[in-house]
Amino acid sequence: MYKDTIKRALDCAIAFPVLTVGAVPMALVAAAVKLDSPGPVLFKQDRIGKDGKVFQILKFRSMCQNAEHTGSGVYSGKGDTRVTRVGKIIRATSIDELPQLINILRGDMSLIGPRPPLTYHPWPYEEYTDEQKRMFEVRPGITGWAQVHGRKDVEWHKRIELNVWYVDHVSFWLDVKIFFMTIFKVLSNADNENIGETVAK
Repeated sequence: MYKDTIKRALDCAIAFPVLTVGAVPMALVAAAVKLDSPGPVLFKQDRIGKDGKVFQILKFRSMCQNAEHTGSGVYSGKGDTRVTRVGKIIRATSIDELPQLINILRGDMSLIGPRPPLTYHPWPYEEYTDEQKRMFEVRPGITGWAQVHGRKDVEWHKRIELNVWYVDHVSFWLDVKIFFMTIFKVLSNADNENIGETVAK
Protein backbone atom coordinates (compact mmCIF):
# COMPACT_ATOMS: atom_id res chain seq x y z
CA MET A 1 0.00 0.00 0.00
CA TYR A 2 2.68 2.54 0.99
CA LYS A 3 4.97 1.80 -1.97
CA ASP A 4 2.26 2.71 -4.46
CA THR A 5 -0.75 4.79 -3.36
CA ILE A 6 0.42 6.47 -0.15
CA LYS A 7 3.94 7.25 -1.37
CA ARG A 8 2.60 8.84 -4.55
CA ALA A 9 0.08 10.93 -2.60
CA LEU A 10 2.82 12.17 -0.25
CA ASP A 11 5.07 13.04 -3.19
CA CYS A 12 2.38 15.26 -4.74
CA ALA A 13 1.41 16.73 -1.35
CA ILE A 14 5.02 17.86 -0.86
CA ALA A 15 6.03 18.77 -4.43
CA PHE A 16 3.08 21.03 -5.24
CA PRO A 17 3.33 23.41 -2.24
CA VAL A 18 7.13 23.52 -2.45
CA LEU A 19 6.91 24.52 -6.11
CA THR A 20 4.24 27.10 -5.28
CA VAL A 21 6.17 28.65 -2.39
CA GLY A 22 9.47 28.36 -4.25
CA ALA A 23 8.22 29.84 -7.52
CA VAL A 24 9.82 33.25 -6.96
CA PRO A 25 13.20 31.94 -5.68
CA MET A 26 13.31 29.45 -8.56
CA ALA A 27 12.55 32.26 -11.00
CA LEU A 28 15.50 34.18 -9.58
CA VAL A 29 17.73 31.13 -10.00
CA ALA A 30 16.49 30.78 -13.57
CA ALA A 31 17.33 34.42 -14.27
CA ALA A 32 20.81 33.98 -12.78
CA VAL A 33 21.45 30.91 -14.94
CA LYS A 34 20.30 32.77 -18.05
CA LEU A 35 22.36 35.88 -17.32
CA ASP A 36 25.48 33.93 -16.40
CA SER A 37 25.95 32.08 -19.70
CA PRO A 38 24.26 31.52 -23.07
CA GLY A 39 21.85 28.62 -23.34
CA PRO A 40 18.57 27.33 -21.95
CA VAL A 41 17.70 27.65 -18.26
CA LEU A 42 16.76 24.00 -17.92
CA PHE A 43 18.95 21.02 -18.76
CA LYS A 44 16.94 18.04 -20.04
CA GLN A 45 18.38 14.56 -20.21
CA ASP A 46 17.00 11.10 -20.96
CA ARG A 47 17.00 8.81 -17.94
CA ILE A 48 15.63 5.34 -17.21
CA GLY A 49 12.60 5.38 -14.92
CA LYS A 50 10.08 2.98 -13.44
CA ASP A 51 9.67 -0.29 -15.38
CA GLY A 52 12.49 0.76 -17.72
CA LYS A 53 10.50 3.64 -19.22
CA VAL A 54 12.66 6.51 -20.49
CA PHE A 55 11.78 10.06 -19.40
CA GLN A 56 13.44 13.48 -19.47
CA ILE A 57 14.85 14.58 -16.15
CA LEU A 58 14.90 18.33 -15.48
CA LYS A 59 17.65 20.35 -13.84
CA PHE A 60 18.76 23.96 -13.77
CA ARG A 61 21.62 24.11 -16.26
CA SER A 62 24.91 24.27 -14.37
CA MET A 63 27.35 23.80 -17.26
CA CYS A 64 28.02 25.69 -20.48
CA GLN A 65 25.74 24.90 -23.40
CA ASN A 66 26.39 21.51 -25.09
CA ALA A 67 28.94 20.64 -22.39
CA GLU A 68 28.00 16.96 -22.59
CA HIS A 69 29.56 16.83 -26.06
CA THR A 70 32.92 18.18 -24.90
CA GLY A 71 35.54 17.40 -22.27
CA SER A 72 34.71 14.36 -20.13
CA GLY A 73 31.13 14.02 -21.38
CA VAL A 74 28.07 14.29 -19.15
CA TYR A 75 30.00 13.77 -15.92
CA SER A 76 32.16 16.43 -14.37
CA GLY A 77 34.75 16.31 -11.63
CA LYS A 78 36.44 18.81 -9.38
CA GLY A 79 37.61 21.91 -11.22
CA ASP A 80 35.68 21.17 -14.41
CA THR A 81 35.93 24.39 -16.45
CA ARG A 82 32.62 23.66 -18.16
CA VAL A 83 30.73 24.41 -14.95
CA THR A 84 29.50 28.00 -14.92
CA ARG A 85 29.89 30.45 -12.03
CA VAL A 86 26.24 30.11 -11.07
CA GLY A 87 26.51 26.39 -11.76
CA LYS A 88 29.11 25.97 -9.03
CA ILE A 89 26.75 27.50 -6.48
CA ILE A 90 23.60 25.63 -7.43
CA ARG A 91 25.49 22.34 -7.62
CA ALA A 92 27.08 22.79 -4.20
CA THR A 93 23.66 23.47 -2.69
CA SER A 94 21.79 20.94 -4.89
CA ILE A 95 19.49 23.77 -6.03
CA ASP A 96 20.02 22.50 -9.59
CA GLU A 97 17.83 19.50 -8.70
CA LEU A 98 14.72 21.56 -7.79
CA PRO A 99 13.06 21.35 -11.24
CA GLN A 100 12.71 17.62 -10.60
CA LEU A 101 9.72 18.54 -8.44
CA ILE A 102 8.01 18.98 -11.83
CA ASN A 103 9.08 15.44 -12.71
CA ILE A 104 7.39 14.31 -9.50
CA LEU A 105 4.08 15.96 -10.39
CA ARG A 106 4.31 14.45 -13.88
CA GLY A 107 4.62 11.01 -12.31
CA ASP A 108 8.14 10.40 -13.62
CA MET A 109 9.81 10.51 -10.22
CA SER A 110 9.36 10.33 -6.47
CA LEU A 111 10.96 12.40 -3.74
CA ILE A 112 12.76 9.30 -2.42
CA GLY A 113 13.92 6.43 -4.62
CA PRO A 114 16.85 5.14 -6.69
CA ARG A 115 18.49 7.88 -8.74
CA PRO A 116 17.56 7.33 -12.41
CA PRO A 117 20.57 6.31 -14.51
CA LEU A 118 21.39 7.48 -18.00
CA THR A 119 20.06 5.39 -20.87
CA TYR A 120 23.59 4.26 -21.74
CA HIS A 121 25.56 4.54 -18.50
CA PRO A 122 26.57 2.51 -16.62
CA TRP A 123 25.04 0.33 -19.36
CA PRO A 124 21.83 0.12 -21.46
CA TYR A 125 18.66 -1.17 -19.77
CA GLU A 126 18.84 -4.46 -21.68
CA GLU A 127 22.21 -5.24 -20.12
CA TYR A 128 21.03 -5.05 -16.50
CA THR A 129 20.59 -8.45 -14.90
CA ASP A 130 17.10 -9.49 -13.77
CA GLU A 131 18.15 -8.80 -10.18
CA GLN A 132 19.53 -5.37 -11.06
CA LYS A 133 16.35 -4.47 -12.98
CA ARG A 134 14.46 -4.73 -9.69
CA MET A 135 15.68 -1.21 -8.89
CA PHE A 136 13.23 -0.04 -11.56
CA GLU A 137 10.22 -1.48 -9.72
CA VAL A 138 9.69 1.89 -8.04
CA ARG A 139 9.77 5.45 -9.31
CA PRO A 140 13.28 6.96 -9.28
CA GLY A 141 13.92 9.66 -6.71
CA ILE A 142 15.55 13.03 -6.25
CA THR A 143 17.48 11.34 -3.46
CA GLY A 144 17.75 7.76 -2.30
CA TRP A 145 19.44 5.09 -0.20
CA ALA A 146 22.53 4.95 -2.44
CA GLN A 147 22.88 8.74 -2.37
CA VAL A 148 23.06 8.87 1.42
CA HIS A 149 25.69 6.11 1.34
CA GLY A 150 28.22 7.84 -0.85
CA ARG A 151 26.37 9.69 -3.62
CA LYS A 152 28.79 10.08 -6.55
CA ASP A 153 31.79 8.05 -5.38
CA VAL A 154 30.00 4.69 -5.06
CA GLU A 155 30.83 2.13 -7.74
CA TRP A 156 27.78 1.33 -9.87
CA HIS A 157 27.41 -2.37 -8.99
CA LYS A 158 27.33 -1.40 -5.30
CA ARG A 159 25.01 1.52 -6.04
CA ILE A 160 22.55 -0.83 -7.74
CA GLU A 161 22.74 -3.25 -4.81
CA LEU A 162 21.81 -0.39 -2.47
CA ASN A 163 18.93 0.57 -4.78
CA VAL A 164 17.57 -2.99 -4.82
CA TRP A 165 17.87 -3.10 -1.03
CA TYR A 166 15.74 0.02 -0.89
CA VAL A 167 13.07 -1.56 -3.11
CA ASP A 168 12.92 -4.54 -0.74
CA HIS A 169 12.67 -2.39 2.39
CA VAL A 170 10.80 0.73 1.26
CA SER A 171 8.61 2.19 4.00
CA PHE A 172 7.47 5.55 5.30
CA TRP A 173 10.03 5.58 8.11
CA LEU A 174 12.88 4.58 5.79
CA ASP A 175 11.95 7.47 3.50
CA VAL A 176 11.91 9.85 6.50
CA LYS A 177 15.36 8.60 7.50
CA ILE A 178 16.71 9.11 3.96
CA PHE A 179 15.18 12.60 3.84
CA PHE A 180 17.02 13.78 6.94
CA MET A 181 20.25 12.01 5.94
CA THR A 182 20.02 13.86 2.61
CA ILE A 183 19.68 17.21 4.37
CA PHE A 184 22.90 16.48 6.26
CA LYS A 185 24.66 15.48 3.03
CA VAL A 186 23.55 18.65 1.27
CA LEU A 187 24.51 20.94 4.14
CA SER A 188 27.93 19.32 4.40
CA ASN A 189 28.27 19.03 0.59
CA ALA A 190 29.56 15.51 1.18
CA ASP A 191 30.37 13.15 -1.75
CA ASN A 192 29.01 15.65 -4.25
CA GLU A 193 31.70 15.39 -6.90
CA ASN A 194 32.67 12.63 -9.29
CA ILE A 195 36.12 11.61 -8.12
CA GLY A 196 36.97 8.90 -10.63
CA GLU A 197 35.84 5.69 -12.32
CA THR A 198 32.53 4.47 -10.94
CA VAL A 199 32.04 1.36 -13.08
CA ALA A 200 34.12 -1.65 -12.15
CA LYS A 201 36.07 -3.17 -14.99
